[in-house]
Amino acid sequence: MDTSADSRALPALLLALSGELVAGIQAGGAARGFDDIRPAHGFAFARLAPDGATVGELAEHLGVTKQAASQLVEELVRKGYVERRPHPTDARARLIVLSERGWACTRAADAAAVDTVRPWIDALGPERFHSLCADLARLAPRGPIRPTW
Repeated sequence: MDTSADSRALPALLLALSGELVAGIQAGGAARGFDDIRPAHGFAFARLAPDGATVGELAEHLGVTKQAASQLVEELVRKGYVERRPHPTDARARLIVLSERGWACTRAADAAAVDTVRPWIDALGPERFHSLCADLARLAPRGPIRPTW
């Protein structure tokens, strides 16, 4: 078994699948009425669900400056996807939470992800797909999943 050839092929394969997944979620979200969202917004939504976050926490999660996170939040507030609320324990901070529209967009993205992955399940079969997921879970790093800015 030539693991060196597989080692060289794997990065391109993973990146291609990742790109297909992002594109599928983007297209599926747009088809469900959320055509004003970029893939980077989904990474923010992942941090804001379920309990919200401060701008500083969001910046850390996304690997951007507080100013960049603040601009992203402002855009999402304008579009109706998030709301600012008083922080429950810090009077100086504001908590950024998903609005009902933000939650609806998150549900649409989840459904689009399932639709995108369905052909992969069909190609591998449910058992092999489950094994692939289990193997990837063993290898995947823990922590935030960040956009590639």
